Parts: sequence; structure tokens; C-alpha cells
Amino acid sequence: MEKLAIVYGVRLLPAEELESFEDGKVRLKNGQSASVTMHLIEGANEQEIKRQLLQSLDAFFDFYPEL
Repeated sequence: MEKLAIVYGVRLLPAEELESFEDGKVRLKNGQSASVTMHLIEGANEQEIKRQLLQSLDAFFDFYPEL
């Protein structure tokens, strides 16, 4: 299997301050581009946010069982 890369970004903001967000763009060496879907995780404390983030990452890899 070829070497893979995961692209992600994290920014912690007050939930009540968030108005909207957009998908990110990735440019590939072959000149094509791809979208990076943005996800919102909200929580009351650090542990709740971390738990949801880890579940989200686990679910992502469920899409690619061959990994």
C-alpha cells in the first residue's frame, strides 16, 4: 500500500462566537485540488471534546478498512 497523509486543522474557539466555517482546499502536486471537509465538535470541557475528536478520527478510518 502507498504511503498516506492525513490533513487536518484544529482551532479552539468559544462556541457562541462561531458564525460559520468553510471547507479547506488542498492542492496536489499533479495540479488537481481536493476539499477538506470541516467538522464542528462542541463540548463543555476538555475531556468531552477530546473524546468526541478521538471518536471522529476512529470513524474516519472506518471508511478505509484496508488501512
